[in-house]
Amino acid sequence: METIEIHEGEYTVSTDRSRLDINAIHDYLSRESYWSQNIPFDIVKQSVENSIPFGVYHGQQQIGFARVITDNALFGYLADVYILTPHRGKGLSKLLMRTIMDHPVIKGLRRLLLITSDAHGLYRQFGFTEIPNPEKYMQVHIADLYTKKE
Repeated sequence: METIEIHEGEYTVSTDRSRLDINAIHDYLSRESYWSQNIPFDIVKQSVENSIPFGVYHGQQQIGFARVITDNALFGYLADVYILTPHRGKGLSKLLMRTIMDHPVIKGLRRLLLITSDAHGLYRQFGFTEIPNPEKYMQVHIADLYTKKE
């Protein structure tokens, strides 16, 4: 798949896997996110390898990330979206979302889902809506998978 890079001011969004800082992604997801507390490094690495990754960079430093899990034909799931706190408020989440939504694979998908607790306003700007018939959706969700004691 062709690498995409979008530059805006001092920032870049890129799908170049060689630029990704898996340690930084793991650090954020395992320590700062509300959705992946204590997630093991190997799980993060595998999840990134099996997705379309979007890194956000200030110079060479990775300061944000998102990934889309997809079959590359019909369906995608947007996950692990973040921008580090010192870089928020600069329009980077919108730059990231524009890059994702303009990606040739993502543009061709029939359905793109996500789950968010606090960013509905951002995602609405990019065409996301609440699920009209939530009773049709089902899930298996083990919320404490990485925090429960065995």
